[in-house]
Formats: sequence, structure tokens, C-alpha cells
Amino acid sequence: MSHPWTKRILTAAAVSLVVVAPALPAHAAPPRAAAWASAGTATIHPGVQMRTRGAQCTANFVFTNGTKVYLGYAAHCASTSAATATNGCQAGSLPLGIPVQITGATRPGRLAYSSWHTMRQRGERNGDACKYNDFALVQIDPADVDRVNPSVPRWGGPDGLNTVGIRSGEIVYSYGNSALRRGIALLNPKHGVSLGTVGNGWSHGVYTATPGIPGDSGSAFLDSRGRALGVLSTLMILPWPASNGVGDLAHQLAYARAHGGLGGVRLVSGTEPFRGR
Repeated sequence: MSHPWTKRILTAAAVSLVVVAPALPAHAAPPRAAAWASAGTATIHPGVQMRTRGAQCTANFVFTNGTKVYLGYAAHCASTSAATATNGCQAGSLPLGIPVQITGATRPGRLAYSSWHTMRQRGERNGDACKYNDFALVQIDPADVDRVNPSVPRWGGPDGLNTVGIRSGEIVYSYGNSALRRGIALLNPKHGVSLGTVGNGWSHGVYTATPGIPGDSGSAFLDSRGRALGVLSTLMILPWPASNGVGDLAHQLAYARAHGGLGGVRLVSGTEPFRGR
């Protein structure tokens, strides 16, 4: 990979970003009864570190298509372009199937879907999608599925998928796991406020007590009701200095379901109740 960090930064020069089964619900129970490890013993869950050819990111949520289990992360974590690549429809991506190291797993996962890879292959022309659809799925090795729990550390949930967006000023919750924090777990959970929605619903600006930093890319954001809201993608300079850009998961997941070739992939709700209130 051409850059060690997978964080992208919004420059002052542009809006661009830097550094199926239709009957299936968008969120789901485990693919089989008693599939998940308990939240207290699971070694694979939202918030674990993931590494792709040396670039470290943070897992967001757990997903399934009914037979396979996936961890979500950011598509730019598997980019082959420079850290200043601005357009997911033009930036290069590592091929599907490459191994991804997952903390807590005994075997590597495999890159199963990348919005960047898919949009470039399809010749996507939706400018909002090109800017803000920054989402990927890593298939967990079947030998490790019994090590998985879908609950977000500290906050619990997700309690389903947010499909309606959020208002400016609404509270949001996140859990990053950058290696730059040197293992200080107390710094991983964050909460803050929404700054509004851009890109026709594709992205949300957020302020948290401490902004997401390189290595937090891909981490989960929950809304004030504990629903899965989005995926951390950018550290922004404008229009909100030191804020973060969070890609809207409902938009990203709908795109993956329509074009990702994984069938009706959907979010798995947490086994632990939401505790953000």
C-alpha cells in the first residue's frame, strides 16, 4: 500500500475527499440460532483493529447474508492510491479476496466487497456516491465465526439500521481503535453531535470530544437511539474544522446489496442493549 495511514482529509480546494433479495430486511438476527459468542468473551466485534497490507483501520459493524459473516470497514483502507486520493470512483483498490488481518481472529479474513472497487468497475456516475460511498466488507473465516459478537463495545447496540438520517445537533456515539492511542482503551469510545447531512443523504458531519484520527477509519457511528448510522471516513478541514465525515450506512449498504454480488447482505443487531442514553 502506498501510504501507512488510511485516514483521508477534506481539502479547502474541493468538495472531494482526501487522506438480492429485496424482501430481506436491512438488519437481521444471527444466521443460525446461538451463532454469536457472548459479548464478554467474543474476540471479534465492532471496534477491533483490521490491517490490510500494513494499513490499520477499525471494524464498524457485523453483517451477514444468511450463510456468511462479514465485518465492515472503510473501502479506502484497501486503496492503492495515494492518501490524497479524492474520488472512490477513480481511486485504485486492492483486489477482492486479499487477506485482511483481524485482531482476535485465528485466520485472516478476505476482502469480499469494496464500494470503491465496485463503483470503478461499474463506471458509477453519481457524484455523491463517488465522494461518500466508502464502505467495504471482509468475510470472516468460518473457523472464527463462533468468536464473533455484533455488539459495539461500551455503547451496546446497534439496535437496527438508521434509514432516515439525523438532525443537526443530535447526539452520536462511536468507538475507534487507532493504534496511535497505544492501547489506551479509555480513549476509544467517543460521543458528540451531528453537524448536518450533505451529499443528498450520503454523509454526515460530526463533532466528537476528540476527533477520529488515522487508524479510526471505518469505525462505527450510532445515532441517539442506538441505531447504526454510519462509517467514519474523513477528517475534515472545511466547512467544520477538526470534524469528521461519516458515510451514511443505509445508503452504503443499499448500494452493496444492489451491486456487491453477496446477495441480501444485511446488518446484524447487537446482543447487548444500547447504553448511550
